[in-house]
Amino acid sequence: MSKLSIYGIPNCDTMKKARVWLEAQGMDYDFHDYKKSGITPDKLNAWADIVSWEVLLNKAGTTFRKLPDSDKHDITRDKAIALMVEQPSLIKRPVLEYSGGVLVGFKPDLYAEAFG
Repeated sequence: MSKLSIYGIPNCDTMKKARVWLEAQGMDYDFHDYKKSGITPDKLNAWADIVSWEVLLNKAGTTFRKLPDSDKHDITRDKAIALMVEQPSLIKRPVLEYSGGVLVGFKPDLYAEAFG
């Protein structure tokens, strides 16, 4: 199996849970820190092709709630991608790339299903 890549922010509780789960399964992964490395529009578009931009955009987080109203309304794919590139905290975490696709968020049962 090809190496896994997990994307997110190190101090995020959900990220920590996902990383602990992967480590408990003995799974090797690369960690991509949005805070240090950012994210490209190409990467976000590739994920959006698989899971949709609506799944990627975290509308429940404080970063989204703090956006100006003009940014929160009439969101299109292009607008969402631009916002997520500008503020990676808007991306739902974690995003896990693996040979079978992309998982967004952490649900142990979905991880187990993907790797079981």
